[in-house]
Amino acid sequence: MSTHRIEFQVNGESHSAEVASRRLLSDFLRDDLHLTGTKRGCETGTCGACSVLLDGEVIKSCLMLAVQVHGRSITTIEGLAANDQLHPLQKNFMQCGGLQCGYCTPGFIMASCDLLKNTPQPSCEEVRHGLSGNLCRCTGYTQIVESVLHAAQEMHHGN
Repeated sequence: MSTHRIEFQVNGESHSAEVASRRLLSDFLRDDLHLTGTKRGCETGTCGACSVLLDGEVIKSCLMLAVQVHGRSITTIEGLAANDQLHPLQKNFMQCGGLQCGYCTPGFIMASCDLLKNTPQPSCEEVRHGLSGNLCRCTGYTQIVESVLHAAQEMHHGN
């Protein structure tokens, strides 16, 4: 199997690695870099559990090869907290009960980061639409939407 040397950033840190041509980014992040917040779910791009930010845009890492991140920047759930302070989305998912079992939570939070970057003060419907690529088996999504709306308010008002 052929391999390629790639250089990239993950959560602000530079990395260099030799990866197999067919290695999925989700497997590379979890197994090689030990960033296990990125979950394996459906492995077909349907559930969104593997969502990460690539150059600031949400992607499903099970649909991308690791070699495709050469020269790019990845942010995983592990990279959101800063200076021992949870990101407002992380904090509000905890406070508003958006966590449920927690398996899908990293993917929802990463998709929410992208949503709030593009729509800083979304409506309830905009949140539901923005997160429609992520699935949760535990909830009716009410607490997830509330978590995102509370985080948006906090981020907008600087609390």
